[in-house]
Amino acid sequence: MPITINGSGTVTGITAGGLPDGVITTDDIAANAVTFAKIGTTEQGQLCKAWVNFNGTGVVAIRAQYNVSSITDNGTGDYTVNFTNALADANYSIAHTSGIRNSNWGLHLRNENTAATASAYRWHNVNPSDVNSDNAVVCVTFFR
Repeated sequence: MPITINGSGTVTGITAGGLPDGVITTDDIAANAVTFAKIGTTEQGQLCKAWVNFNGTGVVAIRAQYNVSSITDNGTGDYTVNFTNALADANYSIAHTSGIRNSNWGLHLRNENTAATASAYRWHNVNPSDVNSDNAVVCVTFFR
């Protein structure tokens, strides 16, 4: 539904979340620069900077992603997420889940001797026995 401003200045057609504070120009709207988080605020810092859902077995395949250009398969359960746009620095937080209920449920992530960078993150998927393990469902999110 388009946003319409009538003669009295009333705005209609706004969906949940509303508009950010400040002046919004037609250039902002055309460039898809209008978001629910106000630029330069705490809200912006709370947004996920990158996420990916991929198949980690056989030929690694991304199902869905945001700001992830590719996944590198470095061996069994050993993956690197490569960011499309580098993050501000390597001081990000990661949330990770992997597994399916009837096979290797409870996998966790382990980063060994590989420093995180602003452009990529490498880790090992590890099963409850602490052994590297591929999995059909791997999901990772990055916050900074």
